[in-house]
Amino acid sequence: MKIAFVFPGQGSQHVGMGKALWEAFDEVKTLYEEASEALGYDLAALSFNGPQEELNKTFRTQPSLLTASISAYKVLFSKGVIPYVMAGHSLGEYSAIVAAGVIPFREAVALTEKRGIFMQEAVPEGKGLMAAIMGLNRNKVDDVCLSVESGYVSPANYNCPGQIVIAGEKIAVEDAMNLAKAAGAKRVIPLAVSVPSHCTLMVSASNRLAELLDTVPFRDAGVPLVNNADALFISSAEKIKLSLIKQLNSPLLWEDSIRKMSGNGVDAFIEVGPGKVLSGLIKRIEPEIRTMNVEDVESLEKTLKELGQ
Repeated sequence: MKIAFVFPGQGSQHVGMGKALWEAFDEVKTLYEEASEALGYDLAALSFNGPQEELNKTFRTQPSLLTASISAYKVLFSKGVIPYVMAGHSLGEYSAIVAAGVIPFREAVALTEKRGIFMQEAVPEGKGLMAAIMGLNRNKVDDVCLSVESGYVSPANYNCPGQIVIAGEKIAVEDAMNLAKAAGAKRVIPLAVSVPSHCTLMVSASNRLAELLDTVPFRDAGVPLVNNADALFISSAEKIKLSLIKQLNSPLLWEDSIRKMSGNGVDAFIEVGPGKVLSGLIKRIEPEIRTMNVEDVESLEKTLKELGQ
């Protein structure tokens, strides 16, 4: 069986994530200690006890989700489950490159915190917006964004058929939401995020990230990745680094990534980390494909049973 590990991004965080694995496995306790040392605060306390408002701050969410996801990965890998390929949704791409041995975990924890800060500082609070458009195809959403005259808005996440996220300046996104409804969208939902990711408003954050990544040791991936920015199989350290920079200010090609992996023989996806957001998207992209998830002891045991291990 060819298995893909996929790692969740922002929106999958919740108070209590990672706690069950932390209680059950010493290697997970060690990971949280390492993350807390790198960040200068008790990441386990924040992740397990909240408050949710603090956990939802972008620069807190990113290292917290990374640590929860890598905890799930370490436990799954220790049980002998070996991926053929990996991918991550937005922030989840950082979990994927840690799992693939591209950068050390401790470096990634500090890196994702700074990435969150760069993103927050790129667009002042309240100036940007993201919204999910349900029930329109890609071309229609592209047309809607191009027809907005009040400011900048563009597609940001091609998540699955009939679900595309747009991002940009608040007024322009609001206008695009109204145009999408008029064009026949089934639902239009503003997202509770403070940063308009994966669009050109993130160029200044990308530039700062590029400088930071030059200080981080990168290695070629031990397992190939399918990247967000291009939906291509990549393994070289340099390509991965450039992809992380491009990812922040370019549309995220999740639907294309899943099709790329299934087209290359992947017949099962395991969502590694909190929640089942990606599993839901995958089912809408490839309805016949097997999906599993690992976020706690119960889901770990269920997945191992399904894999016959």
